[in-house]
Amino acid sequence: MKTFKPLFLPALYQDSATQGRMILRDGTTAIIRISQPGDADALAAFFQQLSPESRRQRFFSESKPGMDMVASLCDSSDPNKQVTMLVSRIADGAERIIGTGSYIAHNEDTAEFAVAVHDAFQGKGIGALLLERLAVIAVGNGFIHFLAITNPRNQAMLETFRNSGFEMKEMVKDDIVQVDIAVTPREESVARSEMRDRIFTTASIRPFFKPTSVAVVGASRTPGSIGYRIMQQLVGQQFNGPVYPVNPKGGVICSIRAHKSVRDLPEAVDLAIIVVPKQFVLTVVDDCAARGVKAIVVISAGFAETNDEGKQLQTELVEKVRGYGMRMVGPNCLGIINTDPEVRLGASFSPTYPNHGTIAMSSQSGALGIAILELATKLNLGLSCFVSVGNKADVTGNDLLQYWEADPQTNVILLYLESFGNPRRFARIARRVARAKPIIAVKSGRTSAGTRAAGSHTAALAASDVATEALFQQTGVIRAETLEEMFDLAATLAHQPLPRGRRIGIVTNAGGPGILCTDACEAEGLDVPVISDSTRNELATFLPAAAALGNPVDMIASAPPEHFKRTVELVMQDETIDAVIVIYIPVGTADNKAIMEAVAEGVAAGRAAGATDKPIIAVMMTEDHANVPMKVGTETLPRYLFPESAARVLSKIVRYAEWREAPPSVIPDFDDADVATARAICQKVLAEREGGWLLTEEVREVLKAFKLPLPAGGVAKTADEAVAFAKEIGYPVAVKLDSIKLVHKTEVGGVLLNLKTEDAVRKAFDAIKSRVDATGQPDAMNGVLVQPMLSGGVEVMVGVTEDPLFGPLIAFGLGGIYVEILKDVNFRITPLSVQDANQMIQSIKGQKLLHGYRGHPPADIAALQELLLRTSYMVEEIPWIKELDMNPVFALEPGKGACIVDCRIRVAQPKKGQPVRYSFGAR
Repeated sequence: MKTFKPLFLPALYQDSATQGRMILRDGTTAIIRISQPGDADALAAFFQQLSPESRRQRFFSESKPGMDMVASLCDSSDPNKQVTMLVSRIADGAERIIGTGSYIAHNEDTAEFAVAVHDAFQGKGIGALLLERLAVIAVGNGFIHFLAITNPRNQAMLETFRNSGFEMKEMVKDDIVQVDIAVTPREESVARSEMRDRIFTTASIRPFFKPTSVAVVGASRTPGSIGYRIMQQLVGQQFNGPVYPVNPKGGVICSIRAHKSVRDLPEAVDLAIIVVPKQFVLTVVDDCAARGVKAIVVISAGFAETNDEGKQLQTELVEKVRGYGMRMVGPNCLGIINTDPEVRLGASFSPTYPNHGTIAMSSQSGALGIAILELATKLNLGLSCFVSVGNKADVTGNDLLQYWEADPQTNVILLYLESFGNPRRFARIARRVARAKPIIAVKSGRTSAGTRAAGSHTAALAASDVATEALFQQTGVIRAETLEEMFDLAATLAHQPLPRGRRIGIVTNAGGPGILCTDACEAEGLDVPVISDSTRNELATFLPAAAALGNPVDMIASAPPEHFKRTVELVMQDETIDAVIVIYIPVGTADNKAIMEAVAEGVAAGRAAGATDKPIIAVMMTEDHANVPMKVGTETLPRYLFPESAARVLSKIVRYAEWREAPPSVIPDFDDADVATARAICQKVLAEREGGWLLTEEVREVLKAFKLPLPAGGVAKTADEAVAFAKEIGYPVAVKLDSIKLVHKTEVGGVLLNLKTEDAVRKAFDAIKSRVDATGQPDAMNGVLVQPMLSGGVEVMVGVTEDPLFGPLIAFGLGGIYVEILKDVNFRITPLSVQDANQMIQSIKGQKLLHGYRGHPPADIAALQELLLRTSYMVEEIPWIKELDMNPVFALEPGKGACIVDCRIRVAQPKKGQPVRYSFGAR
């Protein structure tokens, strides 16, 4: 396969690079946005509040800048000339600027960069974050260098530049340091950015899980009320710190004296749990900010989950929380739990407090969260943390993933998802986290009540759940179909090593369950090989003659405990086996307890003999706690009730292990693409026709700009032009209708093939014109496309459709007229990595055709891979492309490439709220 130059994309923000929340080094937050003309007075006040030294470092003078200069900095209307960003907090009920950064054009590709931070907020990473965001904006507008000028004594700023990860050069002259920073993202700058995001986010989440003190605002003396139940949990589970009930009537709650307001607390608390009616929440947030609270959990409901009024109230709540520099879980949530024995935080009104373990879980549903906690306890699965995120107004699953990534108490992460807030950021974080810790997700809403009318094959094939499935496949997230399966997977992943391969050994005392298990394994893509001769010979020394020694190893129904122990030990050690399923079904008066102990002893013996890297799971088809994991010394052995469950669990874990062992994803860069030309074509269509389907000539120019493979030919407006093209490219030719109104050409007889003479081409042109006229739309014909006839190869299709939340989905499958009938297509989310493209090609059911089948030559897989990657790059660079169909694409023999026979592209203006995509075409 071809080696591609990697493209390094900057880290994605929870909101966007230009506005939203910004997390500082100490875990507090601020608001960041682009300046506006109305900010002049506030910005002047900020510069005035700077210390003389800080002003000198920004302006090389202790004097305050004049209002003309300040007003100029507040004009960010043309990012090709300059942009100023403002960082602010709420103080005394008003927005106060605490930092600002700007770039101002110096020449065509270089901009001058400067930053200033309020003295009280220096050292919190604001300068680095401003540099990072302004670099993203600048690159998108054609700048590739920042020029910064400072004095040698401004070591803090110089260290910010040096630690940015950008390539930089310093030159000292006349006691002035001139710094040239290459702001195009590279591997080190992206890694530093992601590291800052991870560290700062973890610091912001820490007060939720490891608070030194907790206040319950809305604590109640009424048994059964939420305010009472939360107090009861905190006190009853012996939270390791002071708990302060807050109730406007004061008194005593759960044997602790209550305070009438958060402002009256004797100390600043890390965490406040808010359980008051919705109309009082904003006032309570003000009180929390005044008393120095770092994090809040808003249990109260009545916000965005209800109506437009609730949405507006939630918007005000988020703005207030962020303005004060706090973080928030909720609103409309169940609460949070940390079972760490050093913490024991039960800040939830769930009646169940789970056992301590290594599984962390986030749930979007509070009611379902209660059931989940009860189920985990019933299954004896210990949790490290539990969070009910509610409306996800501030803290999201993305934040929690980054916290749990570094949490030594957590080794498996469970997610119950109802929606995605920022799926592209989720993908970036999950892909990294899943390399070290498995993520298991249940996503509800798999079906939709209806699908929109689609203008292309690709859009018709993209069902409601396709984007989610693609996201999980690309990021290594293990998808569970049900909550039961989620816990089945967690039980094995939390306690067993990952398998090295797909070879499964089955040990059973009954033929029927063994056969069912074998069938289930093979149906799930696992192998059940015959075990080695040496293992079979050893088994034959103690198993009865009626026993089956291949695989499954059927010890027969009367197998005593010692046979279970010895067989499990031997099969574990077999070098042809990567994982073992042990099945027991009680027969007659068998001693279930003795059998289970024997299995445990066999596992312990196998581990002692060196089989430490093979997962072992048990299927105990008994009534007594069959699905509850059992202890094997210091190891926990997962148990399932049915063999199909065990096979399904192992198959998903095997696929995850294979994904984790594969090389890290590489997104390729194509710096030979003429992005500017392609953009100009699309922008012209948007300006002149308000978007829609591109004409064939326009499509061909866009594809050529990205070096995508096209056959010779062109669009003819007359029969004479069609004949001229045919003569130029050589007979036989195909003649096809070019129309942006009649999308499906074959339905109107607009495709005529294998034309071998000038006369045939003229007749084809006239016939197509007549058929278009017959539709009553004579102006629908723009001309005809004349192409050479291609032969050989495999017909495939490549398509793109825009998901409003996930962004572009790229499709690949068998092509031609059968694409929607066979539906042998799979999808991935852009940008595609090299690995994604290869998996797409190998994952279709018809992939055997691409490798050569029954005398047909194989296809050029490398050319198909590059075609997919260039298409992905194209739709990332041109955000106006909403639909694209390349069908058919001829995949020719190895070395001969691929050829796009037919392609349609539809463009439209991006809608508000669509995913952010970074552009690098201006380089």
